[in-house]
Amino acid sequence: MKRLLLTLCVALCCFTVATAQTQSYTINGNSYELQTEVEGPLTLLWNVIAQEYRYFIKKDDVVTELTNTEKNGDYQQEYKAQLQNATAGVAMNTNRLNLTLASLRKFVNDYNKKVDPTYQDNSFLTNLEYRLGAFGGVTNNIFTFNPNNESTPQFGIDFELYDAIALPSHSVVFQYKQTLSTDEFDYSSSQFSINHRLKFIKSNTIDVFLNTKLITVTNAQRDTEVIVTDENMTEVTLDDEGTSLQAPIIFGLGADIKVGPGFITVNYHDAVSIFNKSNDEFPVDVSAGYKIRL
Repeated sequence: MKRLLLTLCVALCCFTVATAQTQSYTINGNSYELQTEVEGPLTLLWNVIAQEYRYFIKKDDVVTELTNTEKNGDYQQEYKAQLQNATAGVAMNTNRLNLTLASLRKFVNDYNKKVDPTYQDNSFLTNLEYRLGAFGGVTNNIFTFNPNNESTPQFGIDFELYDAIALPSHSVVFQYKQTLSTDEFDYSSSQFSINHRLKFIKSNTIDVFLNTKLITVTNAQRDTEVIVTDENMTEVTLDDEGTSLQAPIIFGLGADIKVGPGFITVNYHDAVSIFNKSNDEFPVDVSAGYKIRL
């Protein structure tokens, strides 16, 4: 379970770090947009600036950059002395401290707990909220051969990770979706996907989001053989069975509407794809469901 949660957190960081909320600071005459990693008596700030990780601490409204300059091939590790000065009067060991986000996060949290008995550890993505939902709907399977444009039933499960404090406009969703065959259209599929959701409209009652499928694995099956005519007027057997890793970047829209302890969800899946070839029909891929907080 711990390994799963770590994987999910890393995924969320990778998908959303570029658009995380920041605050502007002026330091030595230069303006920086910095993210707050730990907030307390000693605050840890950071960002990637000019393709370089930069770290800062704030104490008593004074912001100081932590430095580690190189001289004659050796790193001077000035950040250790800077942190010793910032934590003067409290026994803090910097001997094994690295200039990395994880190492600095632990150091700052440890210091804050020593000077404030009521302090609680806090850092990026420590307020993760887990949401589990189920949905059902219909789809016309535009990414497969469907000559009569038949619609078939579908249902699925969403597992969503969301941090309302660190990244209120973003979430990562792990989705399983099953489509069923019918007498009119003999095609079914099982699909697992990793999705990023950008919530571009937010309120106390409704969130509207753009859903982007980043990774999609689909297992498809037809029980009867399908023979089609290719562009050279040659009859060929259609081969769209088996398991495949689909090209990424498939867009859809959706909304979460707060009702009771959870949310009614409505989704328009797979509306546009950058790389997948559709069957040129208008996409009909809609569902509705309900999700709860775990």
